[in-house]
Amino acid sequence: MNILFTPARIGSVTVPNRFVRSATHDYMADEAGNVTDANVTLFSRLAEGEVGLIITGHANVQPSGKASPRQMGVFDDRFIGGLARIPAAVHRFPSKVFLQIAHAGRQTKERDCGCVPVSPSPVYDPVTKVRPRELSDGEIRALIADFVAAAGRAQQAGFDGVQIHAAHGYLLSSFLSPHTNRRTDEWGGPVENRARTVLEVLRGVKSACGREFPAIVKLNSTDFLDGGLTLDDAVRIARMLEAEGIDGIEASGGMAEAGRGSVWPGLRSEAEEGYFVDNAARIKEEVRIPVFGLGGIRTLAVAERIVRDGLVDLVSLSRPLIRDPFLVKHFREGRETKSACISCNKCFHPRGIRCAELLKKR
Repeated sequence: MNILFTPARIGSVTVPNRFVRSATHDYMADEAGNVTDANVTLFSRLAEGEVGLIITGHANVQPSGKASPRQMGVFDDRFIGGLARIPAAVHRFPSKVFLQIAHAGRQTKERDCGCVPVSPSPVYDPVTKVRPRELSDGEIRALIADFVAAAGRAQQAGFDGVQIHAAHGYLLSSFLSPHTNRRTDEWGGPVENRARTVLEVLRGVKSACGREFPAIVKLNSTDFLDGGLTLDDAVRIARMLEAEGIDGIEASGGMAEAGRGSVWPGLRSEAEEGYFVDNAARIKEEVRIPVFGLGGIRTLAVAERIVRDGLVDLVSLSRPLIRDPFLVKHFREGRETKSACISCNKCFHPRGIRCAELLKKR
């Protein structure tokens, strides 16, 4: 039997196969951050398509953490009822669903977040053209509490777990990176201090939601920036997170400022698929919890090989599941051996994610 269609444990949760829908901002909430029918349909179709674990797009834990228009919010109890519609729809199928909780940090603009963007240190962002405001010690502690409260709302809404977003230059990622974290207090300096914010979030989630409520992390394995986060530091952070009870690590990389994010355009040969898998495998060597591999994976044989060979435990996909939310089912049935996604990146549309190639054919 193909190992990709065998169950996997993520903390207390068993997912039915090794395929993960990697968190993807869908631009489908309303302007206030409320879940819409479009959100519910999106996740229902992914579950019907047999994706083992579905991770939502980033839900902001504070109003100041809004990254983009039409982003789901989780910073207030008023969102719980709407959020609950997502696991209710997904749980009609065997799939599991986690809510990704996040804060944009310096990678937003005042028009979106309603304030001067914040960061560990006031390091100018040449992409957003923002010089962020440095967070005070008290604001960092409030941020941690708001991440914990967001996880509690996810649990109340019926999600099977949460993913803490600490990648791609967003706020927790910017605490981890020495490029964006130039503090000299307990939140900056050596990697143990730079990881403190993420570790405190995890401790708080496990305390508030219980040790059995799964919490995984999306972790940058590299920033692709001189003076940024290195793979060696990412491995050390992974070990620290494991010691505090993290239930899984999705290893990604890049940030807007580096000009090299997590979704690289253009198709690659099978040998080049999974451009973050080597980094994920390095992390997996050092931890005993599940590690997710990603990076332009399009071919069933590649996905099978990286799991069968023990490089990673699960395979994360994003753009292929925008192209076809039933891809996993089609893989299992033998109807497809490779996604038709061409990695054009035109699917990330501000009126809602959709495959531009399919639209052209209509």
